[in-house]
Order: sequence, then structure tokens, then C-alpha cells
Amino acid sequence: MAERRERGRSIGEVITMLRQEFPELSVSKIRFLEGQGLVEPERSPAGYRMFTDVDVRRIQYILREQRDHFLPLKVIKSKLTAWERGEEPSAATESGPPPEAYFAASGVSLNEDELSRATGLSPRQIGLLVSEGVLEAMELPGEGRVFLDDALTIARAAARLLRQGLEPRHLRAVRLAADREVDLMRQLVAPLLRHRNPDNRRRAAEMLADCSQASALMQEGIVRARVKKMLEG
Repeated sequence: MAERRERGRSIGEVITMLRQEFPELSVSKIRFLEGQGLVEPERSPAGYRMFTDVDVRRIQYILREQRDHFLPLKVIKSKLTAWERGEEPSAATESGPPPEAYFAASGVSLNEDELSRATGLSPRQIGLLVSEGVLEAMELPGEGRVFLDDALTIARAAARLLRQGLEPRHLRAVRLAADREVDLMRQLVAPLLRHRNPDNRRRAAEMLADCSQASALMQEGIVRARVKKMLEG
């Protein structure tokens, strides 16, 4: 007995099937997804697009990722391969802290003398860290340099490294690595920040808080693993 071939659906039938969940779905939207290489329907002898059940589920997956996670198409495209193989995790995944907590201002405001006393750094060391871009300062009239929020945490960590024999110029490598991470995250949320609405900005803040914390944990794990090998070598 010949194997029954799956009947393809027209683009109009696909829209009808998905309209309840995605009321704004249109012919041009599906054609755009096809143009981006995210779906590849077959063609009928007359040249019409014909979508299989797999194609419909693929479109549904893409639309849900856009709606629920605000992901750009480039990221969704990279996830599709894992989805097709059934490798996407079904269990709840770990996520980062809420942005309100992660980005909360500490309220710290220290002048150079106060920062020096709080960290043990000399004024000269603080100046060198500023020149290397490790510390950022605001110049206020009548107060000189003022350091806000995360500067105290950064300065304390820098002081520990300097006590072990490193110099401020060596810490430039740490700052450059942080800059590269920030550039990567900027690319990730750029599509969200292009549209200035509260939902997009909220999603961008959630993604940045999650990625910032995950990146720090990843870097710490990599460094720890490399240092272990160094000690074992």
C-alpha cells in the first residue's frame, strides 16, 4: 500500500488555524518569515505555497518566542535546530534576579578621600584606576571627584588585586573584558530598545539582569577551572 502523503495547507488556511492565538498574523508576516529562512514551505504544481503540519508548528514556535520572550529572529533561528531535534529543555530554567534588585542604586556617594579610607587605595592608585577606565568618577563643582554606586565594590576588588602585586595598568584587561561583555549584551537587546515602550524596556532589563549575572558566574567558573589546572600542572 502506498504511503499517504501529508496534505499541504495554503497560507490562508495556516492563518485561519493560528488566528485565535495570533490574531494579528498576516500573509505578509508568514512571507517575511519565509524570506528570513525560518520556514520553507513546498510549492504546489501551480506554484502556491503549501505548508505541512511541521511547517505550521514551526511558525507557531517562532511566533510564541517573539511574543513571550521578545527574542530577535537571529536568536530564534539558532534555537530552531534544537527545537526540531526535541532538545529544548521542558523544565523551568534558572533565571537571574529581578532588574529592580539587580540594578538598584546603592546610594553610595564618596569623594576621593572617603573612597581611599574605605578601600585602602592611595589617591595615586585611585587616579590611575580612573585613567585606566576601571573606576568612573563624576566631577562636581566644589567637591572634586565623586564616586557613585558600584565604584566602592569595584575599588575594593581592585585593592585586593593590587595588594597581590598587580598594577592599575594590568587591570585594564579586566575592564576591556567587561566592555566586550557589555557590547555583546547591547547587541542582544538592541531590537527591544529601538521601540521605546514600557513592555520592551522591561523585557530588556530582565534580559540584561539575567545575562549580567550569568556572565559573571560563567567567567568565575572558567577562571576557577583554569587556575585549578595551573596548580595541578
